[in-house]
Amino acid sequence: MAPSSLVPPTHADFFSGHLGHLTSSQEETLEGFKDNLMKSELYTASTDDTEASHDDPTLLRFLRARGFVLTSAQKQFSDAEKWRKEHDVVNLFNTFDPVEFEAAKRFYPRWTGRRDKKELDAVPLPRRYQRIVALYEYMTRFAFPLCSHLPHPSTSTPITSTTTIIDLENVTIASMWHFRNHLAEASRLATANYPETLNTVAVVNSPSFFPTIWGWIKGWFDEGTRNKIHVLGKDPGPTLRDLVHAHDLPKPYGGELQWKFEDEPSLDDDAKAALGGTMPKGPVVFTGGSVAKPS
Repeated sequence: MAPSSLVPPTHADFFSGHLGHLTSSQEETLEGFKDNLMKSELYTASTDDTEASHDDPTLLRFLRARGFVLTSAQKQFSDAEKWRKEHDVVNLFNTFDPVEFEAAKRFYPRWTGRRDKKELDAVPLPRRYQRIVALYEYMTRFAFPLCSHLPHPSTSTPITSTTTIIDLENVTIASMWHFRNHLAEASRLATANYPETLNTVAVVNSPSFFPTIWGWIKGWFDEGTRNKIHVLGKDPGPTLRDLVHAHDLPKPYGGELQWKFEDEPSLDDDAKAALGGTMPKGPVVFTGGSVAKPS
């Protein structure tokens, strides 16, 4: 298990390999990646009239996931694009029923409406899988662009990952066993198709049987991901406040923000200004500084 002490990375460490913080070698690899993908008809560059098929932050997530090894990144990207076509991901998100979408958000990771100090965010099995896909699309097409638009320490660097708090209070070993396959499925989906979207996971209020649970699930993650998971116990506040400003951290976890899981995101003034005062409903994207329907 990863150690309970969570030391925030330095500003330089955190943004290593991100846009605006690339070494000359990484910049060359990114250009080579684009060239290879174009030759494989997996990527189209921007023109005067159209945007690129994939933005640089997305391409860099695949490169970081594979240590900037070109052939490995290209294979994962190719596999992910094949998966997106097989599951008709773009159309799935664009046409997802808004009522069901809002309901799904209450059973999966919820955004508090705030950012960390780096400014990071019973259903038939096939449909359950589609819900997870739609929410990952929402994260990458709405939440990340929105947070990138909002003020953050390195304005030139887009936000492409999240800080997640997992609260295990009142969770039983039976419920964890019941959902083990679902959790494994979600983990595999994210690792394969949405790489490098996880920055830090803080597990709080972990029960005494958590080491047993960890024994079940640790094999689902590669070593890099396992090192991002930290068990903070019953008093996570002192550690979490190193990552998240107290006014942006919910009270149950040692902060000052009046927010609980069932609540809608608690938007700060910058987010309210960007969104016109309230969180939009249903599947939406954030592009060009404003909310739009996906297309």
